[in-house]
Amino acid sequence: MSEHHYFKFSNAVVIAPLAAMLCIWTVFWVELQFHINLNQYGVDPRTFSGLRGVVFSPFIHGSVEHLYNNTIPLAILMASLFYFYRKIALKVLFWGVLLSGLITWVIGRPSYHIGASGVIYVLASFVFFKGIFTKYYRLVALSLIVVFIYGSLLWYIFPIKDDISWEGHLGGFVTGLLLAIFMKAKTPSPRKFAWEHEDYDEEADEFLKHFDADGNFIETRPEDIDQDDKGIRITYHYRPKDKRENPTD
Repeated sequence: MSEHHYFKFSNAVVIAPLAAMLCIWTVFWVELQFHINLNQYGVDPRTFSGLRGVVFSPFIHGSVEHLYNNTIPLAILMASLFYFYRKIALKVLFWGVLLSGLITWVIGRPSYHIGASGVIYVLASFVFFKGIFTKYYRLVALSLIVVFIYGSLLWYIFPIKDDISWEGHLGGFVTGLLLAIFMKAKTPSPRKFAWEHEDYDEEADEFLKHFDADGNFIETRPEDIDQDDKGIRITYHYRPKDKRENPTD
């Protein structure tokens, strides 16, 4: 099948990122407008009530800076997910939110873990590893772009800052890797050159016929020359100019 069958623009490529951004910004606006704090709905590790944060925590942010830093990566990575992996995009999001949240709930420090960064790590990890695993050139290129733009995110899966939920980042990273391994996605088969096919006949290759046994290029092959065609011979005759025929003044 053609690439267009697998990779084509759809409304979801635009709607999904916009919907995600609208949700997280709306929740933050509600907090400001009504002077409330929803942090208690984040992931509270190893508590029964903290399990609700698995679902709610990606929508809650502690500050405008926190919200802004998550908005652009979330939009870009979600658009990439729905464009290149549109048939499994919703599954990746569902299991990504669920598993990364549960991992955070298990390994997290006693605090409220909030923000969409865990989902961002799921998407970045999935897009990177899935592109490498498929070995398809466009998806590998996408993986390299993700590394180039978001490679620095890798440092934040380690406890380098106390006010950053490295547990949520690590949970998202591991979840993305697991989904890339176990979530099946149909991709175009890599293009094969003629000589890569099993039925390739070297002697019938028109290109190789232009080389002799020593590998030297032959501009005109012997079989292309018509032996019966003696060609056209052009003969030039020189005749001295007769001064009497062209008198000068």
